[in-house]
Amino acid sequence: MNAALKTLATLLLCTAALAAAQSRKDSAVIGITLEPPGLDPTTSAAASIGEIVHYNVLEGLTKINVDGSVTPLLADSWSIDPDGRLYTFKLKKGVKFHDGESFDASDVKFSFERAKAEGSTNKAKKSTFDNISRIETPDPSTVVLVLSKADGNLLFRLGENTAVILDPKSAPTTATKPVGTGPFRFDSWSRGSSVTLARWDGFRNPAAIKLKKVTFRIINDPSAQVAALLAGDVDAIPRFQAAQSLGQFQNDPRFAVAIGGTEGKTIVSINNRRKPFDDVRVRRAIAMAIDRKAVIAGAQEGYGAPIGSHMVPIDAGYVDLTGVNPYDPDKARALLKEAGVATPLNVTLTLPPPQYARKGGEIIAAQLAKVGIVAKIDNVEWAQWLSGPFKGNFDLTVISHVEPLDFAVYADPAYYFGYDSKAYNEIIVKYNASTNPKERLRLLGDAQRRLADDAVNAFLFQLPQFMVANKRLKGLWSSSPVFANDMGAVSWQ
Repeated sequence: MNAALKTLATLLLCTAALAAAQSRKDSAVIGITLEPPGLDPTTSAAASIGEIVHYNVLEGLTKINVDGSVTPLLADSWSIDPDGRLYTFKLKKGVKFHDGESFDASDVKFSFERAKAEGSTNKAKKSTFDNISRIETPDPSTVVLVLSKADGNLLFRLGENTAVILDPKSAPTTATKPVGTGPFRFDSWSRGSSVTLARWDGFRNPAAIKLKKVTFRIINDPSAQVAALLAGDVDAIPRFQAAQSLGQFQNDPRFAVAIGGTEGKTIVSINNRRKPFDDVRVRRAIAMAIDRKAVIAGAQEGYGAPIGSHMVPIDAGYVDLTGVNPYDPDKARALLKEAGVATPLNVTLTLPPPQYARKGGEIIAAQLAKVGIVAKIDNVEWAQWLSGPFKGNFDLTVISHVEPLDFAVYADPAYYFGYDSKAYNEIIVKYNASTNPKERLRLLGDAQRRLADDAVNAFLFQLPQFMVANKRLKGLWSSSPVFANDMGAVSWQ
């Protein structure tokens, strides 16, 4: 064989080896926008925690799938008594935690009692866990939950990241070193940069997990997300922030683009405790000063359905209430005058990092100015938002509430926007007590109308999901019924 043929043969072998290596790719880098404050979803409200650990490291009794359906996870099956107050779960057997501890009914009892304990910071404490009056464990594979009041949403709630099951031994350090039963174990966290998970060989179905390593890289700047994808520094961004760049990726054969929906209710949260926002006329004025369609066009490239209360169009029982507080600057000015508010009214508009907030907030500030409300913009990082507005220290803020069916937070006057309505609370009590599907839907409508009439917040739009990925990476969620990235289902084609 002469030198030229040898060179050609070597090149062909190298090309074949490269192709084989690519076909065997067993790791993925996933871009996410916000760095979580910790990795324990049972003690912190940040949705970014679930993007990393939920279903990957930590699991619950049930699982919420991409289509919103609920299926067994750590539970094998369940039964519900006719009155809707007693749930009996049969648990999977032979399951272990990453540290070798066995999973059984005692872990479920511990986790739920921890969630409902006095001083618990679990965001589902009041809506879910306080309603569990008793937890029985007749044997290691059986858990019986006795509810104070029927809750038709319980199976869904137990699939959220607030209800993941922890072992008593490792629970105290979950925020920095989560230990669960999922297909991946926590490997490392480079603060400000990335979190890495490694496939756990002790998983109950290891052959189904194709990736050996998953790195979640934190990139909150939209233009940096574009650059990272184009450079191949990340393989996918499931919740891509640069809507204006979607066309670029749709026209690039290297990428797949999917546009889906989320449970995100994007709103201008209003501090109902502070004057003059404690006056419903002022809150209505704020809502009527905002042109939802202009915000969607300017901040979301036209993507996103307008909403008029705290539910989104994909929710069962959704009512279109965008006509309750429609865009009407003249009426907004009249309401402010009627409420005795002298203009200009100076307020602070606090904006966390996502583009819907930063870019949308600039548009909203300009609209508010036209009715005499001068909004000083305060851009903050996510940790600052959690320690500021989420603790009740704010005037106005733009945020998307991504937790599904979270309308019950309005029945908690201690929640950050401080809404306190006896009428609304009575609706929620009736809703939780009812097991009649038609009655529950009617009450959901009543709840939405009450929030719209009281203009608790200025309701803007449903947050869409833009997923951009290497076209060979398959299995990523294109919609988000909950904020999770189920990496156990992801593989390279």
